Amino acid sequence: MLEMVTGNVLTPAVLFFVIGLFAAVVKSDLKFPSGLSDALSIYLLISIGLKGGIELSEHPAGEILKPVAGALFLGIAIPIIVLFIGLRIGFDLKNAVGLAACYGSVSIVTYGAAVSFLEASAISFESFMGALVVIMEGPAILVAILLMRMIERKQGNGSAARNQMGAVIRESLFGKSILLLVGSLVIGWICGHEKLPVIKPLFIDLYSGVLILFLLSMGLQAGQHLGVLRTYGLKLLVAGIGFPLLFGTLGVLVGSICELSVGGITLLGVLAGSASYIAAPAALRASVPEANPSIYLGLALGITFPFNLMFGIPIYYHVAQFMIG
Repeated sequence: MLEMVTGNVLTPAVLFFVIGLFAAVVKSDLKFPSGLSDALSIYLLISIGLKGGIELSEHPAGEILKPVAGALFLGIAIPIIVLFIGLRIGFDLKNAVGLAACYGSVSIVTYGAAVSFLEASAISFESFMGALVVIMEGPAILVAILLMRMIERKQGNGSAARNQMGAVIRESLFGKSILLLVGSLVIGWICGHEKLPVIKPLFIDLYSGVLILFLLSMGLQAGQHLGVLRTYGLKLLVAGIGFPLLFGTLGVLVGSICELSVGGITLLGVLAGSASYIAAPAALRASVPEANPSIYLGLALGITFPFNLMFGIPIYYHVAQFMIG
């Protein structure tokens, strides 16, 4: 276990993330050009969507029915659980909703790092797992709509609730992350393996290098959100590590029930244990503007993301091995 954790940390992708994190902590003048992080994010979304769609085209519906059902279950159950826990540990309702939306959704970059980890370790996984990323991206944001309805009903402001829900529905269906993931998935599914030579040079061969650049930028951003620990104390650190361990284990359990391979179970655990810092925060800005971004974004990007990147991925793999038996 220790050897695998060490091996995961000492990879180029993780080490470049650490460089970015260190640069932010020591207030280095290292900065990414304006717009480059967005461009890299768009690339990763398209790449993962295309690969998931191409592989999905090779599988009959009956083969993926259980994993799809498991992914939907996780996407709906996790935000409800996070809301309950958030309220119990002292967050107000709106900030608890913010945490629920972020932790119910997924981190596309954590998934990409997990795929790289499995491939480097020669661990196979189901080729349709990329499609589950798309399936799990949206439900938590839609669940957040229902939570927002509860908030507005409690406040007696039905008109504002309808306006804000409309904005969230638009963001959930047409926001950058979901639009690119779903669109790329559909294109990959329509084109299939016949068109693989067309996209391979850009969206597959260069994927690992682009991921390294993006993780460097994520390290810089994560370091800028570490101050949330000083502001909100130990409970955020506990939540930022406890949530991924709890939900990653739940994802592994669901993956084993869905009869996935060890690699597939690991990836479902990674998806369940990750937290969104792109799609969900964008929806929250429209639906719950009173929620504090330094809490939900600081927790997702400043604590959970680096924890998963360095330690969570190999942990979920070992739990998956234990589940398989």
